[in-house]
Amino acid sequence: MDQQAEKGLNMAQAQLMDLPAARSDWRARIASNAEGVLIPISALLLGLGAFALLLFLQGKSPVQFFQLVWLGGFGTSFSWQNTLSRAAPLLMAGLCVAIPARLGLIVIGGEGAIVIGGVAAGASAIVLTGTSMPIGIIAMASAGALAGAIWIGAIGALRHWRGVNETIASLLLAYIAIALMNHLVEGPLRDPGSLNKPSTPPIDAALAVGKMPWPNVHWGLLVGILACVLTWVLLERTTWGFSARIAGSNMRAAQVQGLPVGWLIIGFTALAGSLAGLAGYFEVAAVHGSANASLASGYGYSGILVAFLARHNPLAIIPVALLLAGFEASSGLLQRRMGLPDASVLVLQGFVFVAILTSEAVYGRFHLFLPNRWGKS
Repeated sequence: MDQQAEKGLNMAQAQLMDLPAARSDWRARIASNAEGVLIPISALLLGLGAFALLLFLQGKSPVQFFQLVWLGGFGTSFSWQNTLSRAAPLLMAGLCVAIPARLGLIVIGGEGAIVIGGVAAGASAIVLTGTSMPIGIIAMASAGALAGAIWIGAIGALRHWRGVNETIASLLLAYIAIALMNHLVEGPLRDPGSLNKPSTPPIDAALAVGKMPWPNVHWGLLVGILACVLTWVLLERTTWGFSARIAGSNMRAAQVQGLPVGWLIIGFTALAGSLAGLAGYFEVAAVHGSANASLASGYGYSGILVAFLARHNPLAIIPVALLLAGFEASSGLLQRRMGLPDASVLVLQGFVFVAILTSEAVYGRFHLFLPNRWGKS
């Protein structure tokens, strides 16, 4: 056993020995959990404040801006429907980042998996035309999920077998996915009737995903919420999640202990990609009706912010995705009422993302949040 692995094992053992003491007092538990809540919220408010200052310097009213964000994202029933429809792909895109993060991997290629999943679903719909509804829908969803799993799982394979940096690989593969989508949609899979906007042939009506009775949003929202809950169970209540947490803390120590680190990397990245591919399927089957350039709408990149703001907690992804979906849903109203460009919401997300990244440096620096500060003596 080399020195680094031995050091990692000693640190892990020390943490396990300290757990009973840290959890012996309810105040210690609150303190340890409060840091993961208060710091992201503070970073969010800091990002919003910086953007408000930018608006003020441009002669725009920050108060009016946030009033319109509320109105456009959450103020009416129509606003809520728009927000919830946008939240569905954000939930799965956030999970595409959060799941590999349990292993210490920063995968930011969810956009590529969404695009590839949507193209695979649109292509399979051509073959499945005339198929009965349950079989056809399951086959389309499986095609989208499988395509996303292969796309992101390949990143995990490259990371494990060749040592390729997963962040760079996932970003480059996202651009390749968009280029491949453009080639297929404008070439072999193009519907001759799509003149102004090239797309695959419209999917059969029997293969379309309908809307839930309430809140009049397609079923992808429910699937996304269930995916967040089940992912939390996987990460927090199973041996696979525990093994991934150990590997994420010190991969070499996990290998020394005999954990299947390679298969964990490939399996977790493939699972993450399958969820993003499923988001692409719902965009085709429930929103656009075919695969086209609208698949590359930025949900994969927004999912990065969702995951980081939620601290890679699958349950926290749900409210964060709703918040950012509300921001995006209000962009049209902001453009009409305040004359702001449509990219203003992207600038706002940029400010928030920088604040979130900056806040990573302050974790563990406040004695107020240290469990030993409140544990029993």
